[in-house]
Amino acid sequence: MKILNLYAGIGGNRKLWGDEHEITAVESEQYIADTYRKLYPSDTIVVGDAHQYLLDHMEEFDFIWSSPPCPTHSRMVTAKRGWGIKEYPDMKLYQEIIYLQKFCKATWAVENVIPYYTPLVQPTATIDRHHFWGNFCIPELDIEKRAFSVTDAPKETLATSLGIKLPEGTKDQRKLLRNAVRPEVGLHILNQITYQEGEE
Repeated sequence: MKILNLYAGIGGNRKLWGDEHEITAVESEQYIADTYRKLYPSDTIVVGDAHQYLLDHMEEFDFIWSSPPCPTHSRMVTAKRGWGIKEYPDMKLYQEIIYLQKFCKATWAVENVIPYYTPLVQPTATIDRHHFWGNFCIPELDIEKRAFSVTDAPKETLATSLGIKLPEGTKDQRKLLRNAVRPEVGLHILNQITYQEGEE
C-alpha cells in the first residue's frame, strides 16, 4: 500500500508496520523529521504542514493515518487553566475528520487523545488513551494498561514501553516519546485494513 503518515512525530504508530509498504511521513519540525528518518530510513520524509499536505495529496494514497496535535484537546487543559493558561481547542482535528468523511476514497484513520469535552464527531473506536475516527471497522484491542503515568514517566521508562531507542543526542526525548502512539495500536489498525481488504 501507499501510506500517508501525517503528523508523524517519531513514528510510534509506524514502528511495527514493516518495510513492505511505501510510506510517506509528514512532520513539521525538522529535528523530529530527522529523528524519524534515522528510525525509518526507507520512508519518504516531508518536512511541512501535514494539514495542507492532506488537502494537496489525499488522492495519492491507499491508507491515510493522521494524528493531529493533541495538547489543546487533552484533559490536561483543565489543569493548565489552573496555571493561568487559556487556549481554544485546535479545530484542525475536526476539519480533517469531516473532510476525510466526505471526500476521501482511500481508507483512513484519525487518532487523538480522549478529550476533556464530549467529541464533536462520534469516534469509531477507543483504544488505550485514544479515540479513533475512520471509514472501516476498528475492533477493540485488549492492551495492557501501563503501570505508570505517561505524563510523569522518565524517558527511559517510556522508551522501554514503546520499544523505541531514540538516536543519541535527540532533543526533547521525553516529550517525543510521551506523544508517540503505542506501536501495537498502530499495528492493530493497519492489520484491520489488510484483513478487511482480504475479505472483499
